[in-house]
Amino acid sequence: MLTLSYLSELYLLYSNEYSKEVHRFELRGRSFPDPHKPNLMGVINLSSDSWYRESVALDSSSAIRKANILQASGADIVDIGAESSLSYAQRIDDIQQLELLLPIIKELSTTGTLISVETYHLNVAKGCFKAGAAILNLTKGDNLKEFFKVVADYDGGVIINFVRGDNVREVQPIELPKDPLSLLFPYFEKRVEEAFSCGVRKIWLDPGLGFYYPNLLDGPTRIQRQMEIFLHTFRLRKFGWPICHALPHAFECFQDEVRTAEAFFAMLAILGKTDLLRTHEISKVLGVVKTMQLFSSENP
Repeated sequence: MLTLSYLSELYLLYSNEYSKEVHRFELRGRSFPDPHKPNLMGVINLSSDSWYRESVALDSSSAIRKANILQASGADIVDIGAESSLSYAQRIDDIQQLELLLPIIKELSTTGTLISVETYHLNVAKGCFKAGAAILNLTKGDNLKEFFKVVADYDGGVIINFVRGDNVREVQPIELPKDPLSLLFPYFEKRVEEAFSCGVRKIWLDPGLGFYYPNLLDGPTRIQRQMEIFLHTFRLRKFGWPICHALPHAFECFQDEVRTAEAFFAMLAILGKTDLLRTHEISKVLGVVKTMQLFSSENP
């Protein structure tokens, strides 16, 4: 059971890391991260294989409508992906991804929508930035310098995901060390150095909690590790960059109420000092953010 004593011990053990500040930057005229609350990223999936049905858009007009709704509901960023990360999902090559993504990005960029594109294809990253995307949600695990150079060329932002394997569709089994962040530290240290050397100055780090590793499919084990990483997130601030988390579902626990799961995990992520919440449930998560903002630490 998660208890107040666990939270207290965690804070006392790593209190120096908790107070560390991260870089702030401007992206297309907007400042990130917000120093007062986490920013929100809404999700649009163009793949019919995507598990979260409410986020699926089967054509361009539907995607544009969903993007407008997400913004009106409180999303600071709209993340669009053309391929599901599920192991059994259909592969969508770079040409097909561009055919799906470009009309949507071109239309939304004219309205000032801040667009993030999730991909591990270099050509897709190039084409989407040229069409008006602002952020690359990078789901490739190795050989990233060419991607970082594209981001720098367009003065864009990048979400660097932790990926154990070549990309999110070709992941390898992942170790489960006692310290939930021990795999993340060396990975992000190397990636941040690479990004910075390529001229990237707008970065989020994402522990990749939503990816389907072949040895981490068991519900209780997976959920336990996700909760641990959410609460330990503040320790990653030592790299100096804001943290992004994709909020999970925990279907085994929530079942018929699975659409409320992301709101629960948002609370844990906020306690861990997450800066950007990627969610399929903008309205529900925004409610959590607003509620937690009402609490005053001056009145314990």
